Amino acid sequence: MLKLTKRSDYGLIALRHLAVAGPAGVVTAKEISDTYRIPQPLLAKVLQTLTKSGLLSAEQGARGGYRLAKPANKITALDVVRRIDGPVILTSCSTHNSSCDQDDVCTIKGPLGVVHEEILKLLDSITVADLSQDLPKMPPRLYSLMPLSRLEVNPS
Repeated sequence: MLKLTKRSDYGLIALRHLAVAGPAGVVTAKEISDTYRIPQPLLAKVLQTLTKSGLLSAEQGARGGYRLAKPANKITALDVVRRIDGPVILTSCSTHNSSCDQDDVCTIKGPLGVVHEEILKLLDSITVADLSQDLPKMPPRLYSLMPLSRLEVNPS
């Protein structure tokens, strides 16, 4: 099954929360943890990773907390996932230095490589600013995959 890790999921949730708070907003890990019922020790590790990687800045002191280190429209979902979990790998043969026993007879390596690249492009096309909207910007073909209830958004 292809899915994000809890760490990446929590990282995206936290970055979205910070994007909504705006550039002047400093938010504590406790606020994010309480708002989304995320275990605070795990969230703290995720926020520390994102701070060390330059996506967040941390402010110390009584009014301390976290804020985005870059504009939300300059941080992609792929940036977040890679910084938290490392490279996105669909199959073991997706890496450049891999080989397997079926390598010389494999009929799906090429097609899965295309799928892998499309997943990377999709994650790289969605920004934290997009995630901060009611309905994230996505390629039109993906709207057909969404439940109808998500598409029924009142435009304002």
